[in-house]
Amino acid sequence: MNRIKVVLEEKGIKQTWLSEKLSKSYNMVNAYVQNRRQPSLELLNEIANILNVDVKDLIVSNKENK
Repeated sequence: MNRIKVVLEEKGIKQTWLSEKLSKSYNMVNAYVQNRRQPSLELLNEIANILNVDVKDLIVSNKENK
């Protein structure tokens, strides 16, 4: 899962703005934000660069803390 939605909300950035920066449709970006689709690692890195965050900030680990 990703944290794109959380980071967008924290920064006050709209999905439409991100879709323009990525040259992707709003529907595609919305699918990433809603976790219906996962972006490729390359695209996730591009999103991190655009949002000025570390790519690790956009990823939720699947591992449970033990």
